[in-house]
Amino acid sequence: MCGINGYLYKAGQAEERLKQTLGAMNAAIYHRGPDDQGIFSTEETTYSLAMGMQRLSIIDLSTGHQPMHSDDGQITIVFNGEIYNYKQLKEKLLKDNISFKTTSDTEVILRLYEQHGPEAFKELDGMYGFSIYDRNKQKIIIARDFFGEKPLYYTHNGEEFIWASELKSLILGLGSKPAISKSALNLYFRLTYIPAPYSIYEGIHKLEPNRILEYDLKNFELKILPIHQDFNREKVEISLDEARKEARERVYNSVVSRSVSDVPIGTFLSGGVDSSVVSFCLAEHSSTKIDTFSIGFTKKSFDESDKSRTVANMINSNHHEFIISENDLKENVSDILLNFDEPFADSSALPTFLVSKKTSDFVKVALTGDGGDEIFGGYNKYYMGKLNARYTGLMPKFLHQSVKKLASPLLQTKDDNRGKRYKILRALESVDYSGQYYWDIISLGMTEPSLKELMKPEQQQKHLFEYYAGVSGISNPTSLNEYQLIDLHMSLEGDMLVKVDRTSMLNSLECRAPFLNRDLLQFTLSLPENYLLKGWNKKYLLKEAFKDVFPEGFLDKSKRGFGVPVGDWLREGLCSELESYIEPDFLKDQNLFNEEHVIKLVRNHLEGKVDNTFKVWTFFCFQKWYKAIYLS
Repeated sequence: MCGINGYLYKAGQAEERLKQTLGAMNAAIYHRGPDDQGIFSTEETTYSLAMGMQRLSIIDLSTGHQPMHSDDGQITIVFNGEIYNYKQLKEKLLKDNISFKTTSDTEVILRLYEQHGPEAFKELDGMYGFSIYDRNKQKIIIARDFFGEKPLYYTHNGEEFIWASELKSLILGLGSKPAISKSALNLYFRLTYIPAPYSIYEGIHKLEPNRILEYDLKNFELKILPIHQDFNREKVEISLDEARKEARERVYNSVVSRSVSDVPIGTFLSGGVDSSVVSFCLAEHSSTKIDTFSIGFTKKSFDESDKSRTVANMINSNHHEFIISENDLKENVSDILLNFDEPFADSSALPTFLVSKKTSDFVKVALTGDGGDEIFGGYNKYYMGKLNARYTGLMPKFLHQSVKKLASPLLQTKDDNRGKRYKILRALESVDYSGQYYWDIISLGMTEPSLKELMKPEQQQKHLFEYYAGVSGISNPTSLNEYQLIDLHMSLEGDMLVKVDRTSMLNSLECRAPFLNRDLLQFTLSLPENYLLKGWNKKYLLKEAFKDVFPEGFLDKSKRGFGVPVGDWLREGLCSELESYIEPDFLKDQNLFNEEHVIKLVRNHLEGKVDNTFKVWTFFCFQKWYKAIYLS
């Protein structure tokens, strides 16, 4: 697990200067890999090139140094990630008389590329972002894993091609910050995050998951190609009992494959279905007691540590429980939010950071339950999609508008409790008669009408989700599988995996997600949808597959998740900072927002007239990034 950087200068640049640039880029992501670092550079006739990395040593601690080179020195690789099937791939190569100098997964990628080129990347089961310099073919090959677990940014102009694991090091290489991307700005305020291929900066892109970027050093042009082709979404005939058995076997095998490590490994155990299943499987596989980690809250309405203790006792783990207060979270707000390098408003990043920080004192690798909702159909928004279809089929649109107009004022809350009134109001506001329901329900920040009120007309952009409808092939999603595939393209890559990668790597901790297994996803997509979502019972198949090993009814208990009362914080400890972001002169200089509207939005929240938690927190996170990073 590491962070990588790369810099190509077309006209040629002194090699020593390139090394200095890469040294600074590496230093900016030292937290991603404090165990080792390396730089490769070369000065050619028409270009100069350097690649660097910071390494967190997990596999092959003694001989896995990077950059790594082919025997003839013509091919060089820097690699961030883990390849879970590298031993099996190595066995195949050994049978073909390919020799190895190390026991690392990095060398397996290098040898595969030598033998088969980029086509070999289809064989990789893992999370990765890597770059290969092939002097013979005069190409740079960059690849990102299927789900986008590991980040990769790049920018390309007439003179430079720069890539990096994190924006902060890419900006160092670039030397200055580009203008704010209008597309990214609008996406952020709708979604609370910015999905690939966009970044907050114009001209800086995220390489999308499951993609290879080929940069031709002869003509200085790039092209982007898929690694795997689209899924086969045809349904198979399989009984529920057979599906249950196969799901259990596939999940268990995925946990086993993700447990390969030369250093201590544990699990995040929240007590929810996903983390409980992963912890159980790892305990079953391990010959010794495993370590499990959870956090509880002093504020009882947010504390669910009793669920994790139940599982820990059941599997007899070495359980580490950390009780934290709101002050523990608030003290780290700036460090956590600014480490994302671009606006990011998923407040669950705060407790994820703290559990990562505590866990890193004991182990270097933690398995998580991330991806279980996407793979097995676990989100409320999935059955709300069904509800929307039924509701709009029965309720005439004009009548709904009347109900909404009457009910909305009654359902408004004044504090950040996110209870039934909040959920009913959210559902009412998301009802859609035009086939756009799912695009609205995933907009956790602003609805389209509220975004128009917030931003100046010249900053607004229409058809925000058109690109994602195109790449997913889904314009008007109506089925569970369509919801899942949109989430894979957007919220999983842009939100969930970003949150876990940045907060864990800030603590030099590697997180692995066994549910993010391509074959497992293909399996669940092939099943009848009612195996995953049966009525209102979410993750039905996963629960059925493991219900016999947990206490009766345990897997059916509701799970709150990493809720954080940021709405209350904005009225209290963060109030003065928030007020500074609505100073009229500051807003005028930004020229992004409708000043009167945004001031009223914030004031109504601060004065307790209306709870605008999600809108105001999204605004707060953007302004914090803008002032601390963009203007710096």
